[in-house]
Amino acid sequence: MLPHDDWHKLSEQLQHAVAGFVDAPRDSVEQADHVLQELAARFTDAVTERRRTLRRSWQTADGGEGPDTAVTGTMTSTDTEQLRLALRDYRGLAERLLRV
Repeated sequence: MLPHDDWHKLSEQLQHAVAGFVDAPRDSVEQADHVLQELAARFTDAVTERRRTLRRSWQTADGGEGPDTAVTGTMTSTDTEQLRLALRDYRGLAERLLRV
């Protein structure tokens, strides 16, 4: 979920913290804590942005109902397909998060 550059940077910072443990144990643990804090913040931001994107893919300005639904109470096959794809994407994201 993180860009490769961010992942690489955080990975290097964590390895640096681990490598410095013998000489400065407390500093190493503080550095590791900082890496985890940064990772959690970036991960949260990435998930939040992905969720916004998913919501925009199926919601419309009138509260989630497309024009056909508002007038006739039925959905077109295009609406249903769009919702199916959105559900697939939600499921994929949720499954990825459950594996973490």
